[in-house]
Amino acid sequence: MAKLTRGIVDRAIVTPDKHFPLHDKKAINVVCQAIELVKPNIYIDLGDTGEWELFSSHYWRDREKPPLEVLIPMLNKEVKVVNKYMNVIDKSLDKAKCKERHFIQGNHEVWLDKFVVKHPYLPEYVTQKALKLKERGYKYWEYISTKKLKIGKLNFTHGDYVPIHHAKKHLSCYKENIMYGHTHDLQRFTDTGLGGTQSAWSMGCLKDMSSDKNKWLRGNLHNWNHAFAVVDWFANGDFKVEVVEIINGRTSLWGKLLDGNK
Repeated sequence: MAKLTRGIVDRAIVTPDKHFPLHDKKAINVVCQAIELVKPNIYIDLGDTGEWELFSSHYWRDREKPPLEVLIPMLNKEVKVVNKYMNVIDKSLDKAKCKERHFIQGNHEVWLDKFVVKHPYLPEYVTQKALKLKERGYKYWEYISTKKLKIGKLNFTHGDYVPIHHAKKHLSCYKENIMYGHTHDLQRFTDTGLGGTQSAWSMGCLKDMSSDKNKWLRGNLHNWNHAFAVVDWFANGDFKVEVVEIINGRTSLWGKLLDGNK
């Protein structure tokens, strides 16, 4: 565990949707540099870590799906490449001596589990096994579950709602502090009542935002952002969120330039 500033009991880096191998390489480089700089004792992956398009039903909607004996090698290749890029982040976590690691299942990971439901004789494609989460030291949190990861007074989930004001929607539904991914953009909504102030944070994404890698958008513009968060907790469960936006593969953190081009 890294030595924390006096009064800070825990520090985490939180990363949103990476969609390996459709990630932004510069943004991932920045995250790895941030991990080694901040040296968090907690790491939280908000899900959609892999794109997993071959496991999705919509990918085959306008294509002829091959027989399973042809499909399996394709699936294995996709599993291998997602693990490869997870290894990159894990290497930085190891350097930072970050021991507590959490993986929150995203809706794209749900596609893997649905594939196993359809093909129960292929259990190795369940998210936890496909990504070797136990071996990596990650605690796993299911997407469709009322039990959410909660540290101090802050909850974490992949994300459920996608209206324009989705941060407000998440806070109104969860009624507690909540941080999530899924929508790929940055938002914060805060509400104060008799019980105090609560907020919801949408944490953007770390995927390649180009139209070439997102053909499903059909050339439409989007409002996505590359970002991650540094969260500090105090002894009473209160916390401070620092949203770190990545601009064209670069950001600054704690007075340091983090350049993903290097």
